[in-house]
Amino acid sequence: MNDKKTKRKNGSAGPATPAGAVGGPMDVGMVEKLVRLMKVNDLTFIEVAEGDRRILLKRGGETVTTFAAAPAPQPSAAAQKAAAVEPPNEDEGLIPIKSIMVGTFYAAASPEAPAFVSVGSKINADSDICIIEAMKVFNTIKAECSGTIARVLVTNGQSVEFGQPLFLIKP
Repeated sequence: MNDKKTKRKNGSAGPATPAGAVGGPMDVGMVEKLVRLMKVNDLTFIEVAEGDRRILLKRGGETVTTFAAAPAPQPSAAAQKAAAVEPPNEDEGLIPIKSIMVGTFYAAASPEAPAFVSVGSKINADSDICIIEAMKVFNTIKAECSGTIARVLVTNGQSVEFGQPLFLIKP
């Protein structure tokens, strides 16, 4: 009695896979693995994409199996021109005040005290602007420039790195 299964090259019995199917436009072995994965995990939908190939499987109701090599859409000339136009940089012309050490940023001398500076505060080179704690030593940081605080870039209690911008100053 001849079984309708054929022997594969590796010796295992199972349905014959068309020659060239592995790695081709439709890998039957991969589809079989995905279907088993769906059954074992009680999945109703699975989508796999690799390069320009895509497999979409749904279980229950209407079953759809799709193999497609969709070309990437090319943006129109107008879309390319619009993408090339960058929005204006709102921080342009502002001077950053950077951390001079690694540590913890504090906006005030104590939790009850008001912040040294906030957005809109006028400062000069000798103005105290924050404290950075490093190894239990509290270091008062000077502005070293004059202007108006435009943005505060860190929050109270935040860890800061050497050279990290803390404030942006409008000269």
